[in-house]
Formats: sequence, C-alpha cells, structure tokens
Amino acid sequence: MATRAEVEVLPTREALMEAAAARFVSAAGAALRASGRFVVALAGGSTPKALYALLAGAPWAGRVDWSRVHVFWGDERCVPPDDPASNYRMTREALLAHVPVSERHVHRIRGEDDPRRAAAAYERVLREMFATPVGPPRHAPGARFYLDAVGMWRVTLTPVVLNAAAEVAFLVSGAEKAPMLRRVLEGPHEPDALPAQVVAPHDGRLRWLVDAPAAARLDRR
Repeated sequence: MATRAEVEVLPTREALMEAAAARFVSAAGAALRASGRFVVALAGGSTPKALYALLAGAPWAGRVDWSRVHVFWGDERCVPPDDPASNYRMTREALLAHVPVSERHVHRIRGEDDPRRAAAAYERVLREMFATPVGPPRHAPGARFYLDAVGMWRVTLTPVVLNAAAEVAFLVSGAEKAPMLRRVLEGPHEPDALPAQVVAPHDGRLRWLVDAPAAARLDRR
C-alpha cells in the first residue's frame, strides 16, 4: 500500500532549509548503515538550490560521508552541462564543487543529447547502479533511491522509479505556491495536470516540507 504523505510546516524559509538539511543528513546516515552507500536523486529550482548551498557549508557538509554518496538527477533541461539553465550546473556550483564527492559518483543526465537517447542512456545507468536488468527497482538495501529531493512542479523520473524510493521529499517555499500546494494535497486527484499526485512510495516515506507562507491555504485541522 502506498505511504500516506507526511506534511511538516516550518515557520520560515530558513527553518525549512534547516529541516531539509537535517533530513538529508539523516537519510544519508540510514542508507550508509543499510547498504554502505547513499544514492540520491536531486532536482533543480530555486528552493533546492538554497538547500544545496546550505549543505555545502558548515556544519552540514561535515555530517555526510560524501565519498559514499552517488548523485543522480530527477529532471534536467535539454541543454549542455555548462548552460545557465542546466540543473547539473546549478547543483555543481551550489553543492558538488564544495564537497568531496567523487566524480565517478556524479551521474548527470546528458541534456545536450537527443532526449530519447539521453533517457535510454540514463535508464541503463540506473539499472546498472541498482543491479536491476529488467523491471522496477527492488526494495532491497542499495537497490533503489534512498532519497528523492524533488521540485514540486516537475517529475521526470518515471513514477515507477520514484515510488520505489525509500523516501521522497518535496520542498515548497513561498506564498505564491500556496494555491497549487492546496490543489495537490487537498484537491481532486488530477495526475495529468498535477504529476506530483502520482508520487506515493509503496514501501517508503513521502514527506512534504513546506514553509508557513506556502501552507497558508491548507486545512490544518
């Protein structure tokens, strides 16, 4: 059965980022204890960027064994890796350039390639990482993403992959997100219009970390 969403409302954007950093560190520790590596899928956007910048500095950077972290992306734009619009470039500048993660453990989507070819190549990388030649990711330790930190409005890893993750965390900040957040969490099921509604890990946790302005329209009774 799919996991029920956990919604945590933080008073400020700064508190949201601190809570998200703590979840990242906790998930990393749990993954390393379970399988010896932490496989994480990251997203683009201004809210994740703020989290990455926080993780890149003290004290958070020192609380992760980066040598055993494998970084993937949940989405990417069809641009070269040095393009200002590239999620890979943003993540590298905000986080990866500042922590001792191995280049061999950084698995970017080749946004400069034909989209179909890039998607097929990324599937092969994922299958090799998770030792799953066919079918969806397995729920065994090390055979699935331990954390997907995803943006709210874009889900481009397939739901099969996302819903096999040990944990999926949505980060939502700002009053301008309040109407859409209410639609996603409390409105009718419209997965075609609201792809975030498709995300429901079958054997994992689904967390929404949101700040108070973004949560202003939620029914919090």
